[in-house]
Amino acid sequence: MQLFTILNVFSFLFGLALGSFLNVCIHRIPLKKSIVHPPSSCPQCGKKIRPYDNIPVISYIFLLGRCRYCKAPISLRYPVVEIITGLLSIALFLRYGLDYRYFIFLAFSASLVIISFIDLQHKIIPDIISLPGIIIGLAFSIIFDHISWLEAMIGVLGGGGSLFLVAIVFEKLTGREGMGGGDVKLLAMIGAWMGWRALPFIILISSLTGTIIGGGSLLLASRGLQTKIPFGPFLVLGALIHLFFGNELLSWYSRILLR
Repeated sequence: MQLFTILNVFSFLFGLALGSFLNVCIHRIPLKKSIVHPPSSCPQCGKKIRPYDNIPVISYIFLLGRCRYCKAPISLRYPVVEIITGLLSIALFLRYGLDYRYFIFLAFSASLVIISFIDLQHKIIPDIISLPGIIIGLAFSIIFDHISWLEAMIGVLGGGGSLFLVAIVFEKLTGREGMGGGDVKLLAMIGAWMGWRALPFIILISSLTGTIIGGGSLLLASRGLQTKIPFGPFLVLGALIHLFFGNELLSWYSRILLR
């Protein structure tokens, strides 16, 4: 029991450290900068960030969310990403333990976190993550046994193809682009990792949450319906809900139908 507790704590701390790296990716990938060089620095004054100022979450609290040197505010995104990644890490460890699925799904979840925050800020989904993500997902389906390679391949074609078809129909009917190519490639990537059977649930959840949260945000902000809302984060939310609760939710729904 004590060892299990220690491993839980370690998995959370590992997730926090990974989240710190994800923040680098979120900041640099849209700018087409290297994610390994140069070392992290303040985007305002350019001062190199010291190791003691780069401790996940803790440094943000002690610095009161400001640069040590120029006192420019540090985005709240940094601790949020670190905490989310830490929670994902410990949740996956509790689900799988030190199984290969912990490591591959942590890598998958990390890529989804990067995609979500880049899409929220820049309204793009970088091909440098989604396209290799499709290939890696297909490769893992061959190497490991969480899904078959056929399920993964159908997931790629079904995920990308379904959104591509929706985008074409919407554009023909309205004359406006309704679904970006990045969303198409993102769902193809999700299909490669999770298989085609997960896609109906993920599309349903992402559509519902997108309608409720996105529509509510537009009403609260008094913005017009022409405002573009990134759909990527809702696809990511649907994928993560399915990863952790999909089977349980489907079983619960089936029991209701069979009453």
